[in-house]
Amino acid sequence: MGTKAKKAMNKNLKKANSKKPSDGADFLPLEGGPARKIHEEKQPREGTAKVLYVGRIPHGFYEQEMKGYFGQFGTIKRLRIARNKKTGQSKHYGFIEFESPEVAKIVADTMHNYLLFEHLLQVHLIPPEHVHPKLWRGFNYRYKPLDTVQIEREQHDKERTLEEHNKLVEKILKRDKKRRKIIEAAGIDYECPEIVGNVQPAPKKIKFDD
Repeated sequence: MGTKAKKAMNKNLKKANSKKPSDGADFLPLEGGPARKIHEEKQPREGTAKVLYVGRIPHGFYEQEMKGYFGQFGTIKRLRIARNKKTGQSKHYGFIEFESPEVAKIVADTMHNYLLFEHLLQVHLIPPEHVHPKLWRGFNYRYKPLDTVQIEREQHDKERTLEEHNKLVEKILKRDKKRRKIIEAAGIDYECPEIVGNVQPAPKKIKFDD
């Protein structure tokens, strides 16, 4: 670096250090730059939140039980428990909306970390601007879970074509062969019973004389 460049750099540093920090700055400037003011996040308005998030809901403590329990604090406008779309089982968290924001604040302060059936409830107020517009869509819908037993029964008892039947029997025979190898490798002297049902041959095409 040349002599002129060094003189210019020292001159710039002196100018930067001679500048006074701006009024209302949150921290002093580093060398080479003025002070900056930290951006302050706007806090949600108090006394307007009516919706509560309730987490770690124990098994068996569902909509009716929650209405009866939390209803002692005040009038519940809406209540919803998150459920699995396929099985209908609870995901152990939900949302409650009270008519009065004062009641919601009391419930959040009282029931947070409350021990219920060996579960510490997690109760928090949700600011109005953070409530999703689709949160209460279908909140009063009583979900009817799928009857998986009936579905499997219909799948098992359905009429199959000859090709589907042969594929099914081939899978059964393949699993049986693998089972026999495992038993033989383990040194167990056991004769597996034969599988009833064989692969049926495809029907022969019969030509008729004209």
